[in-house]
Amino acid sequence: MKILGIGNAIVDVICKVDDNFLDKNRLTKSTMKLVDEKEFKNLLDNLKIEKTISGGSVANSVVGLSQLGNEVGFIGKVNDDDLGKKYFEGLKKEKVQFHYNIKSEKIPTGTCLILITPDSERTMCTFLGTAGKINENDIDEKIIKRSEMTFLEGYLWDKGDPQKAFNKAISCSKQSAMSLSDLFCVERHKDYFLDLVQNKLNITFANEQEIMTLTGAKSFEDVIVFAKKIKKLVVITRGENGAVAIQNDQFIKCDAKKDLKIKDLTGAGDLFAAGFLHGYINKLSLKESLEKGTELSSKIIQQVGARL
Repeated sequence: MKILGIGNAIVDVICKVDDNFLDKNRLTKSTMKLVDEKEFKNLLDNLKIEKTISGGSVANSVVGLSQLGNEVGFIGKVNDDDLGKKYFEGLKKEKVQFHYNIKSEKIPTGTCLILITPDSERTMCTFLGTAGKINENDIDEKIIKRSEMTFLEGYLWDKGDPQKAFNKAISCSKQSAMSLSDLFCVERHKDYFLDLVQNKLNITFANEQEIMTLTGAKSFEDVIVFAKKIKKLVVITRGENGAVAIQNDQFIKCDAKKDLKIKDLTGAGDLFAAGFLHGYINKLSLKESLEKGTELSSKIIQQVGARL
């Protein structure tokens, strides 16, 4: 395999809402909130479902990589229930090898309610279900060693069993990459994430807000200084200001595409990572990799959902 993704195996449930719905339910626009099963069902009760798709941040990236012709795999924990089976079928259809033995669990398969407001921003309410119970036994060392790179998501990391699974995956990997995932994750696990970025990962993906919060930067110049100092590859998306890759003394910039008919920003970061990793793993330049990432993220935001 070129890349093995390890992440939360989540089924996305997409609904359109207005800003009042967010206010009424005390949700902060453009962030992800963890909810329990009861809260998830309460939120969904008054909504019309637009689309249901096998999702999860790294899984979306891995599907994008598969669509670009790369041999890829995925590890994520699901239950042997309807959503779990649907999840497996979704990956199989996209030619992604699913390296997890589905079995009956006490907790259902994880679900993410994606609320799209008229401005195309997405606000997520995630019931992790069994996805958040991943442990060391779910990570097969032999599978990891068969892959050129392991790609993880910040969403997956949590104290206890998920942390152990995370550390096992990184320690067995030839190369490891991670997305910081969300400001919520960065604020929750700041010290641990900082250690990962500085000392353990080969590549870090982040948006501008996430990396500034992680590093305590006052300006983007501070971020550049930090990234050059750690001598790792740091890839940052900056919305309208495009994307940059920083490695050692290299600072490479790629402009954002203009005049896009944006429908839904879900998956923009996931597909950007897919495009960039496709370039990187196939020995394209950092500039070409940034361009491929920008191309894929530009496509995905002009449709609803996080899969092309």
